[in-house]
Amino acid sequence: MSKVIINEYRPLELSYRKVHKGTRILRRLPEGTEENYYKLFEVKPLGPTIGAEIIGVDLRNPVTPELKEELNRALLEWKVIFFRNQQITSDQQVAFSKLWGELETHPWHPQGDSDEVIRFTKDEKQIGYENVWHTDVTWRLNPAKAAVLRLVETPPAGGDTLWADMAAVYDNLPEEIKERIDGLTAIHDFTHAFGPSLSQEALIAWQKEFPAVEHPVVRTHPETKRKTLFVNPAFTTRIIGLETEESEQLLQYLFQQVQTPEYQVRFSWEANSIAFWDNRATQHYAVSDYYPNRRVAERVAIIGERPF
Repeated sequence: MSKVIINEYRPLELSYRKVHKGTRILRRLPEGTEENYYKLFEVKPLGPTIGAEIIGVDLRNPVTPELKEELNRALLEWKVIFFRNQQITSDQQVAFSKLWGELETHPWHPQGDSDEVIRFTKDEKQIGYENVWHTDVTWRLNPAKAAVLRLVETPPAGGDTLWADMAAVYDNLPEEIKERIDGLTAIHDFTHAFGPSLSQEALIAWQKEFPAVEHPVVRTHPETKRKTLFVNPAFTTRIIGLETEESEQLLQYLFQQVQTPEYQVRFSWEANSIAFWDNRATQHYAVSDYYPNRRVAERVAIIGERPF
């Protein structure tokens, strides 16, 4: 069998060369859903299917049930929503995040002012390593539902983050590939991503606490009911039931699809900007182009459900 090359996948049963040019299927809303306007804030789209700035909301103020309902609708519609000039504290960030559910703690990332806050400090000593497409903590049995990231300090230039719409990625897969992956499951494991930074003793202990888990290759979003591609190069290691070579070939093909710009949005941070993303519907990539400058961010994640 030939080696994988860009835009080519030849599974054992199929011979298919993908050359996708021109218009792609870009649906922001689930099929059959009607467009609805927002009463409590303005939405500024940053892309056709993913990413929008929310204008007219001050997160220092209490979030009413009506505002929460509209923000949740915007999150489901745009997959990641952004707020600028939010002068809030870590505690207020935690309180906002708790409106969407119980918060998780992370076993390895450095904590901020509380257990639920992860503080990412990057500088000349600690370089950025999140510059790989990934969905957060898919190595958990219940991966995060969503996350709220606040930029505390920004570098003079660079340090953007990209998100990709994984429903759009799925929609545009060839029918042969959709049929091939329908019903398949894959293994997700933290080891090759975080293992190198752990001692052998710590790695063995954490592998016992967080053993590799199995998730569907295509998951169904529990709220929108849309199908999304649910494999990522950071944590997905193999597809169950396939020979090693075919599993690797198929995964590499699927990993490549997130790189299509039509499925992405890119956000340029300012101090006190906030991103709130649906971790069930997206992957993201933190651009590490600001070394040796300093960048400080704090993230809070909401516990999700087991993918199905």
